[in-house]
Amino acid sequence: MPPRVEPAVLSERLFCGLSIPGGGKVSQEQLDAFIVEVVEPRFPQGFTMWRAQGRWRGGSEETMVLEILHPLNERLARAVGEIADEYKRRFQQEAVMRVMMPARMELVGE
Repeated sequence: MPPRVEPAVLSERLFCGLSIPGGGKVSQEQLDAFIVEVVEPRFPQGFTMWRAQGRWRGGSEETMVLEILHPLNERLARAVGEIADEYKRRFQQEAVMRVMMPARMELVGE
């Protein structure tokens, strides 16, 4: 059986710094709670996350990258923005970088 292809998909990445102003860091427990409380309810079908090392305004910072692929849909795009806004609020971030790219998604073996 050929793979199922989603013809119009948006790949969105959020780059979320793990340093908190004042010298603190977002703990793994805090990050896990954020994923369960904020991300999973909006995208229960799935997403991917990984850690990276980033640079922000001359400094190095550990970063969590969250990637979500979804059909072109205003409601889903708005949900990604809500995730970024809540991350900024919850962890006192100046900004969360959001990157949006058109994608072609295949589900192989489904």
